Amino acid sequence: MALIELREIKRMYRLGPQEIYALNGITLDLHEGEYISIIGPSGSGKSTLMHLLGCLDLPTSGTLSLDGIDVTRASDTRLSEIRNEKIGFVFQSFNLLPKLSVLENVELPLIYSGVSRRERKKRALESLEAVGLSDRTKHRPNELSGGQSQRVAIARALVNHPKLLLADEPTGALDSNTGEAVLQLFRDLNARGHTIILVTHDNKIANETDRKIEILDGRIQMDVRKADLKV
Repeated sequence: MALIELREIKRMYRLGPQEIYALNGITLDLHEGEYISIIGPSGSGKSTLMHLLGCLDLPTSGTLSLDGIDVTRASDTRLSEIRNEKIGFVFQSFNLLPKLSVLENVELPLIYSGVSRRERKKRALESLEAVGLSDRTKHRPNELSGGQSQRVAIARALVNHPKLLLADEPTGALDSNTGEAVLQLFRDLNARGHTIILVTHDNKIANETDRKIEILDGRIQMDVRKADLKV
């Protein structure tokens, strides 16, 4: 069974009397341990798909399951639990809380999960070590570079040991060298077994992943694996 299964997913929005389909019949299987990019221009539907994969929204029709759970039947409360338990989010803007230290920012998802203070600190330190920032625990976000801030955001995303790491334009606010360092971190994390879905408009970044899914006008235009291209 795939980690994520989408069957004939449609997402429709109403604009006055019009019905606009951001997604129009998406069927996909995404497997544990994959490193996947979802690419498409603005308005292609990739952001809508990301919101569905992250359980931030529900489809108008079709079915979506994550780790064996039928997400389309879940209540708002259950969706919140699924996001906290099974999905780690990394955003372009980092979304770190400025008044908290690096360690406290990474601990946040564990607070929502009711984890004890001692266990929170232990797991947050392990997560920061995994991204190479164990020496920055007491710093605040304004004392970090852009690359360091994104690494903290990745550590926070990993701290709950999620089934899925979902990254939305994670290098968009970084210069090219720092962005490449972050992409290398994703490659390293995937090599350790993490399932990563990276949403981007940049074909060069998408080509870094082992599987590239291209979305256009709410439909899948291409779904290719690097392994399939090897002669």
